[in-house]
Amino acid sequence: MAQDGRRTALITGASAGIGEAFAHEYARRGWNLVLTARREDRLRALAQELADVRGVAARVLPADLADPAAPAALVDELGRAGVPVDALVNNAGFGVAGSYRSTTWAQQRDGIQVMVTAVAELTHRLLPGMIDRRYGRIVNVASVAGLVPSPPGHTLYGASKSFLVKFSQALAAEVRAYGVHVTALCPGFTYSEFHDVNGTRGLVSQLPGFMFMDAGTVARQGYDAVMRGKSVYVNGRVNRGIALLVRYLPHWLIQGQLRRVARKFRKV
Repeated sequence: MAQDGRRTALITGASAGIGEAFAHEYARRGWNLVLTARREDRLRALAQELADVRGVAARVLPADLADPAAPAALVDELGRAGVPVDALVNNAGFGVAGSYRSTTWAQQRDGIQVMVTAVAELTHRLLPGMIDRRYGRIVNVASVAGLVPSPPGHTLYGASKSFLVKFSQALAAEVRAYGVHVTALCPGFTYSEFHDVNGTRGLVSQLPGFMFMDAGTVARQGYDAVMRGKSVYVNGRVNRGIALLVRYLPHWLIQGQLRRVARKFRKV
């Protein structure tokens, strides 16, 4: 715990969307913050806002988690600064639009590095300190896409999110006895920059409004879920209904429907 008596949360992908919402949520609950993402200007503006409004300390460490050296560098910097990380929000991620064959390996490799390898490495490097202190909270921002059969397009996205769900479930069972909670958070469509970045804003804007949630609600529910020790939490009634349906409907039926939806709302 920091000298001011506050715990510290490290949030990746904190410059916008769900990551930024998590920063606001943790600050609202009185946590100090370490904010990381590629866009330093946005991080510094957010850190200043949270310091002014909430009175918390917000450290900015710009990093590109597509760089394999970034996770170790982040943890080493925090170690040198004597900052213990009590909560980790693995939020950074992106989707590679298009079919697998139409994308470059560099795009797919970076996606795996950010959404799978960096998550696993940051968790592995920070977990021992949490166990030693007998306190830790880890949120892995997965997706309802990790709970349903994957449609064509964004080929590795669903697979990556499915990994986060299984990883979180296993780790939660391993470390709960040490006071560490791990949650796979599974939102669906969320109002954020995600679809602008991957070039699908025009497509998904055709979806009905009830399919979307706001990032602040997603973050608040995620915070509450990890505090309660929920290993998997699906945001929203619509998404919970979808996750429940796929348990009982034949996969061939779901896959057929998803293929039709993908032709309208995804770059394939």
